[in-house]
Amino acid sequence: MDFETVAAPYVAKPLTLVPFRAVMLAPGRVGDPASARALARPYRDVAARLTRWIDQRRATSDTAPALYLHEYTSGGMTIRGLVGALDVSRRATTMADRAVWPHEGIHPEQAGELADRMLQMDLNPAPILLVHHGGAALRALLTEVAAARPEWRYLDRTGQRQRIWAIRDDEVLAQIEVHLAAARCLIADGHHRYAAYLRLQEQHPGTPWDAGLAMLVDQLDTPLFLGAIHRTLTGTTLADLTGAARAAGAEVETRTRQHALSALDSTHLVLTDGDDWRTVEPRLLEREAAVSWLHEQVLPRLPRPVDRIAHHHNVDDALSATGRTSPAVLLPSPDFDQVRALVEAGGLLPEKATSFQPKPSLGVLMRPVNDA
Repeated sequence: MDFETVAAPYVAKPLTLVPFRAVMLAPGRVGDPASARALARPYRDVAARLTRWIDQRRATSDTAPALYLHEYTSGGMTIRGLVGALDVSRRATTMADRAVWPHEGIHPEQAGELADRMLQMDLNPAPILLVHHGGAALRALLTEVAAARPEWRYLDRTGQRQRIWAIRDDEVLAQIEVHLAAARCLIADGHHRYAAYLRLQEQHPGTPWDAGLAMLVDQLDTPLFLGAIHRTLTGTTLADLTGAARAAGAEVETRTRQHALSALDSTHLVLTDGDDWRTVEPRLLEREAAVSWLHEQVLPRLPRPVDRIAHHHNVDDALSATGRTSPAVLLPSPDFDQVRALVEAGGLLPEKATSFQPKPSLGVLMRPVNDA
């Protein structure tokens, strides 16, 4: 599957998170699928719809702009990060100037659709997720913030436990600004929304569209889990995949299901049609992400291009979609430092290469752009 990268995809240093006045769904509606209708078509009515929800106490609007320290716990994992309006008004001209690093390609048409939708809504409905290796001073500062009583604390409809602190103290905000100035962060989730932010900024410079909602997580403090996204390939066969992998220089072995699944690690991939199983060991995989090797070395060597690539966030889902003409490729979980090194060397991974989890529930913090 071809993908393209958005033009000028790099925001320049200093990394800046700007305070904003958040809109929040009522705790009983956060994560509720029915609440998604507040953000559904017609998009031009969303702003008025949210205003009605605030009047009906189905949502609330904060009293003043703030940066927000947002902590959520899901499935035993606790993630904490700063939420603010990311300044996207400056473009980097050198690699050293880059503050935000995408690691996947995007479809410009999809980014354009998202930009049009946000413009009609006058809203950033959810933050993109950014990860970085924060400094000890910033971690200490945010730990101090988190020691106070949170302004909002609740269990949402999905079972996520939410805690939110509003940071308005000028001195604390100034310290955060200094600590973030030289930060380099990787986009963990929201590549197309990030591209939409850039498009809106280019179309409306000098307006609140100079920023887009983002959550910055310190991967050294409360790390997100980095998992693989597996593939099923419609229009090819296990035999053709096996031949292409061998032609790409990999060692391929026939294994039992149990042996194959147990071999899925940082140096092996697994191919299967549900009946037969192969382990694949590419050469020098420690220098290249497995998903990149698949797309760059194996798929071009197939006798004919696949009809469709489907993506699956867990092995069971991939196997349930597998058949004789839609074999599965099970991929190892990528390594964060490997991904960051690849990106900072100027590379990109294929679309849907990584899965950072868990993500926050929809509706915790939203940014109304007409009130930014």
